[in-house]
Amino acid sequence: MKGYYFITDARLSRAGNVSDVQAAVAAGVRVIQYREKAADPAAVLAEARELRRLCQGALFLLNDHVEIALAVGADGVHIGQEDMPLPEARRLLGPGKVIGVTVNTVDQALLAARQGADYLGVSPIFATQTKPDAGEPAGLSLLREIRRLVSLPLIGIGGITLENASAVITAGADGLCAISAVVTQPDVAAAIRAFQRLFGQHGGAG
Repeated sequence: MKGYYFITDARLSRAGNVSDVQAAVAAGVRVIQYREKAADPAAVLAEARELRRLCQGALFLLNDHVEIALAVGADGVHIGQEDMPLPEARRLLGPGKVIGVTVNTVDQALLAARQGADYLGVSPIFATQTKPDAGEPAGLSLLREIRRLVSLPLIGIGGITLENASAVITAGADGLCAISAVVTQPDVAAAIRAFQRLFGQHGGAG
């Protein structure tokens, strides 16, 4: 889970999800989350199949869609606080799949860890317009506190830019996602590599 964590966003993307995922894989991203809330299930299934095929050498996760994750042979899912409960997702997916959980408080982080989450997305670190329902920014203090209490990999999400990413890593994030700072750029792979280099400065992205 070290390094840049890629989440698709068709609304913000200049080139589309397929092109963005190709760029992410080329840039060495190891975890790719397909997030699509608006499209109908048939469209999500079709695109998920195509993206799954592209993610050679990277974990391919679906946001929430457990049934589609099973259908396309995804490596797992990422669920939020309003999505399917983690124990139910685990029951459906089985023990061999990856399940990540978005947490906004220390209590949520501790519960997800007890229930067997494989990693946590701590969100939103800073104010973000990318996900309108993300809630109030948690700041770096929440990330530091969760890092102190939980040994799982932590992914910082929300309002992260190239300028503040180093502070997120220093606060304890194993990985981070900066959607708008990447998919709105003319060269997605180059934008991702700029973030990946920060992990090299903080002890490596391996």
